[in-house]
Amino acid sequence: MLTSEQVRAARALIRWEQKDLAEASGVSLASIRRLETQEGPLAAQTRTVAALVSAFEAKGLTFDLTAGDGPGVRLMRQQYAEGD
Repeated sequence: MLTSEQVRAARALIRWEQKDLAEASGVSLASIRRLETQEGPLAAQTRTVAALVSAFEAKGLTFDLTAGDGPGVRLMRQQYAEGD
């Protein structure tokens, strides 16, 4: 399950503001603001979460959704090196 902390961290990794995520995902800015104020797993419809994940994946981000050391987000080195 994707968390609000992962969404905020993912945006920071690619230097996106909330409006950038809204434009890339098709999710309203108001929804993104609301979702990011929550703690823990996103309380959102499956299609909303999928749209957010797709937007981030297009920028080279991957999410660790396992419970081992807690959820995480990673920027793939190749994407970062290309400056994308």
